[in-house]
Amino acid sequence: MPFEPNPVTTEQLVQHLTDNVGVEVGCSDIRNSAKELSVSYATACKRLKSYKSGIGKWNLTAQQIEECFKKPSAKPAKEVSYIPEKDATYVPFGNYTSLKKVITSGKFYPLFITGLSGNGKTLSVEQACATTNRELIRVNITIETDEDDLIGGFRLVNGDTVWHNGPVVEALERGAVLLLDEIDLASNKILCLQSVLEGKGVFLKKIGRYVKPAQGFTVIATANTKGKGSDDGRFVGTNILNEAFLERFPITFEQEYPSATIETKILINQGCDKDFADNLVKWAGVIRKTFFDGGVDEVVTTRRLVHIVSAYQIFGDKLTAITNCVNRFDDDTKQSFLDLYTKVDAGEDSEYNKEDETLLEDAR
Repeated sequence: MPFEPNPVTTEQLVQHLTDNVGVEVGCSDIRNSAKELSVSYATACKRLKSYKSGIGKWNLTAQQIEECFKKPSAKPAKEVSYIPEKDATYVPFGNYTSLKKVITSGKFYPLFITGLSGNGKTLSVEQACATTNRELIRVNITIETDEDDLIGGFRLVNGDTVWHNGPVVEALERGAVLLLDEIDLASNKILCLQSVLEGKGVFLKKIGRYVKPAQGFTVIATANTKGKGSDDGRFVGTNILNEAFLERFPITFEQEYPSATIETKILINQGCDKDFADNLVKWAGVIRKTFFDGGVDEVVTTRRLVHIVSAYQIFGDKLTAITNCVNRFDDDTKQSFLDLYTKVDAGEDSEYNKEDETLLEDAR
């Protein structure tokens, strides 16, 4: 009589054990399954060799995990470029020249850029990379950002579990500029980047692979604070960052608001007429000086001035545009800001003076 191999496959044996016992099985479990499937105990053990986890122990998930490790990382549907688009309306100011020098140097030299909201920190990095033809990978940091978000992890792709690189690994391998935006919102989970900030790359412990930084890789972080928290409560959610983490940034740029000349040019480039641009810049300048002197609790940023210009282009009325864009402030502050603009628009002395200070202090 010719020999006929047992039709029971390894997959069927694993399925039978999993259904009846679980993924952790022992000798007696295999004996029972072998008997029920009409296969010898020796044959069953041989077929389950790759699942053996110890003496008399088998883990039926071990091979599945190993196969996941061996599968290629998930790739994008098509190759993409991370070079930002040039903004023809952008006007360089502040630390832009120094920032550009660091990026063009090709050296690994982490930067920390701090400054109030809406004064062009992120935009300056984007445009510096666009001008120098450098790839930029931006990560918006939150309190929930963790190692899986930054470094990567396993993802389900077309029914397969594959490793997916996080933005940090992508930047490392491509030699790109990694932008950690709003870094002061991070928790201590951000410490997984310590080795990256030393220029040493990162070990992907889940797949046993070490990623070295390609030429040109560097890190830039932006924040509204200096990593010491927000004393005045303006930036709720910002955290005190670990000193060892901050120490890995060799230099810190302090981003100020642009000068009146530069800010006027920014608004004109957005399609604003010169008279309106001049008035908006004078108006914002008085508010900012009063803010820094402690006279008011709110400030009009460069970004908000750009919003006002856009609102004017939509609604066709200057006061309506300004009102809509300062509605976010409390009623007293909003009204004092509107009253101040009315004075500026009427051609009254726009320089900071005692009368302006009194007007704005009424909003406190």
